[in-house]
Amino acid sequence: MTDVLLETERLMLRRFGAQDVDALVELDADPQVMRFISDGAPTSRAEICTDVLPGFLSYYEESHGHGFWAAIERSSGEFVGWFHLRPGANAPRDEPELGYRLRRAAWGRGLATEGSLALIERAFTELGASRVTASTLEVNRASRSVMDKAGLRLARSFNLRWPDVIDGEQHAAVEYALTREEWEAAHRPPA
Repeated sequence: MTDVLLETERLMLRRFGAQDVDALVELDADPQVMRFISDGAPTSRAEICTDVLPGFLSYYEESHGHGFWAAIERSSGEFVGWFHLRPGANAPRDEPELGYRLRRAAWGRGLATEGSLALIERAFTELGASRVTASTLEVNRASRSVMDKAGLRLARSFNLRWPDVIDGEQHAAVEYALTREEWEAAHRPPA
């Protein structure tokens, strides 16, 4: 399958396509999934069809290896969410931002960490990244735990205004980061 980016023990990350609209609508319809994104408000089917999915697809032509990928559980073939690795707003191309959004049924199973670790490795071994970042609201403990488990470390706190009012927005956002040197040191064989 040419649209597969990579496979891990339990996940397959592949390109999105038009067949994924229903899965994206279902994912974004869960108020708990959207809690720290839109304060639980769903993304409409129209917005997914006209903005979200076309935005995901545009990366495959323009990004030189960055983008958004559907996360498929290998054992069941079920869509469990998505991951992205892309340059952040106003960030250099060699400092991609890691992100993920998973269905509630996938939470607490280590899938977010597994996918994140695979994309971080890809960033440093194939995409020439000098640094990988990820950010979330300070109060989003679950996402922060994934970042820690994936080897990223708290780099800074900052204020961020979301388009929608979000519970917890009154708290700072946090950025986690991992440099190439830190990643290489952690993956160096013992002497």
